[in-house]
Amino acid sequence: MTETYDITIIGGGPAGMFAAFYAGMHNAKTQLVESLAELGGQVNALYPEKTILDVAGFPAVSGRELIANQRRQLDQFPLTIKTGQAVTNVAATDDGFTITTAAGTTQTKAVIIAVGNGAFTPRKLNVANAADFEGQHLFYSARDLDHFRGHDVMVAGGGDAAIDQALMLEKVAKSVTLLHRRDQFRGLAHMVDLLRASTVTVQTPYLIRDLQATADDRLDVTLKQVGSQDDMTHATVDDLVVSYGFTADHHALDAWDVDLAEDHRLIAVDSTMATSVPGIYAIGDGVMYPGKQPLIATGYGEAPVAVRSIMTRYFPDRRGPVHSTSLSDQH
Repeated sequence: MTETYDITIIGGGPAGMFAAFYAGMHNAKTQLVESLAELGGQVNALYPEKTILDVAGFPAVSGRELIANQRRQLDQFPLTIKTGQAVTNVAATDDGFTITTAAGTTQTKAVIIAVGNGAFTPRKLNVANAADFEGQHLFYSARDLDHFRGHDVMVAGGGDAAIDQALMLEKVAKSVTLLHRRDQFRGLAHMVDLLRASTVTVQTPYLIRDLQATADDRLDVTLKQVGSQDDMTHATVDDLVVSYGFTADHHALDAWDVDLAEDHRLIAVDSTMATSVPGIYAIGDGVMYPGKQPLIATGYGEAPVAVRSIMTRYFPDRRGPVHSTSLSDQH
C-alpha cells in the first residue's frame, strides 16, 4: 500500500527542518524529503563553517552547529526523513497530493515547499583556464577550513557571502585578501564594519584576468584595475575563493503537475504561507510576499505559520495548544 502522510515537507534546509519539527509537535504524520545526501540545504552544503549572526538566542553559531542542533531537534519525533531523493512531481488528487520521487510515490494531505532558491550552482570565474585549478587552488566556497590553514588566501566578491568567507578564513589563514571590482561593498553595514576592523587586506577596484601555476605549486593571479586600459598587477596566493553568488534553478518545480503562481520568479504566498494551489504552502527563501526578508530567521518564523495553517484547515480536531511550551509538555 502507498504510505499516506498528513504533511509532506519538500526541502531539508533550516526552514524545512524547523517546519518538520513543528509538525512533529502537532503530532502530524510527516515526511521530510531532501534532494541532497544530507539535511541542511545551502548552509550545510556550502557554508558549514560560516558564522551565522541572525538566529535569535545565538550571538554567533556556525552553519555546521546550527544544522546539527536542528537535526537533534528532529530526533524527538517519529518523522520520516528521506535524503538523496528529488521530488520529480506533485500532483493533485481527490484527497490531497501524490508525491513522486525516484524511490516511488506517497500520498499526503498537505504540502510545505521549502526548497529555497532551488538547485544552486556557483557563478564561475570567467577566466579561460579556471576549471584547471578547481579543487586544488580555486574554490567556490570555503567548506573545509583546515585546507586553508596557514595559507595565503584571496577571496573575490563584494557581497555578504564574500565578506563572511574572508572573515571566516582570517581565523586560520596566514593572510587573507578580499578583492572586489568596486570600492564599495554590497554587504550589510555591520559586516563591512567587521571587515574594516579585521586584518583582511581589501583590494579594490580590481578584476581577475588570468590564473597561472607557479613553480612552487602556488597560484599567480593577474589583476586588472577597473577603469584602466592596461594597468595590471600580480598576486601570488595558495588559494583563491570566488564568491560571486549562485544561480538558482526552479525547473524542477516547473515540471510538477501543480501550477504555482509566482512573484518575481519566487512562489507567491499569502499571510498564512498558502500558495495559489489549495493545500500547498511554501516557506523560506523561495517565497515572496510584501516585506519579505530572505533570512534564516524569517524562514524559522514562517514554518510554524504554515504548519498551524494546515492543522487548522485540515485537522481541526488536532489543533492543540497555541504556545510551543504547552506543546512540549505533551512529550
